[in-house]
Amino acid sequence: MKLITYIHDGAERVGVLTADGAAVRPLPFDSMQALIEAGRGALDEAVQAANDPVPLAGVTVLAPIPRPRQDVICLGINYAAHAVEADRYDKALAKERPETIYFSKRVTEAPGPDGFIDSHPGLVQRLDYEAELAVVIGRTAKDVPAERAADYIFGYTVLNDVSARVLQTAHKQWYFGKSLDGFTPMGPCILTADEVAFPPALAISCRVNGELRQRSNTNCLITGVADIIAELSAGMTLLPGTIIATGTPSGVGMGFDPPRFLKPGDVVECEIEKIGVLRNTVK
Repeated sequence: MKLITYIHDGAERVGVLTADGAAVRPLPFDSMQALIEAGRGALDEAVQAANDPVPLAGVTVLAPIPRPRQDVICLGINYAAHAVEADRYDKALAKERPETIYFSKRVTEAPGPDGFIDSHPGLVQRLDYEAELAVVIGRTAKDVPAERAADYIFGYTVLNDVSARVLQTAHKQWYFGKSLDGFTPMGPCILTADEVAFPPALAISCRVNGELRQRSNTNCLITGVADIIAELSAGMTLLPGTIIATGTPSGVGMGFDPPRFLKPGDVVECEIEKIGVLRNTVK
């Protein structure tokens, strides 16, 4: 099923999309975080009882988790071809590392589909896009072996890891250059994990002003979803609602010669098979 957060009649709600995607049926949870924490059994019961669908055209769709309760956990350089282009742009970004690269993004409020990416004029130069598959954890995960990782996944969404490349490289770590307001668009929905075979092998792409820039498949991840969850949960507790962005394929703006960074007015469309399109305009 596809779950969304939306605004209708001035109130923020959560709901499940109808099979044709044309309407949303409201669900009795205060937020997507509350829905996830309630567990799959409560969700299934609520979906069975849901009625009075509202046309999707009559609501404003937000990011599925608009205000994550913790920073988003991200992976850097997790597609081989992206490692090549990152090295070409700045060798400090993609120098050989024996271990997975993890970092985090602070998210005050995530833009949703058709929301805006703030270009932060005067602060940001070299604004870039990164289409990514994001994993949403469904229950408390600690010391999870890789073979059981799928049991802890609530679902998947699309995330654009917007990046300020000058800030990212100037500060010698990635937190500031990845965490500015409006830099984590997500959506359009959470696709529940039961809708996708594990590990997920989904086509992923990004278009800028209609031009295809990124195209790959999530089966090309260097560190796969199961290993990510196993490695992280060996040292930290992953709480329900935790969002893990799994990395981006090649084709980001810094990968072109010369680089092709975003500017105000550009429309960025990140798409993942079965989940949908996350469309945002740079302002």
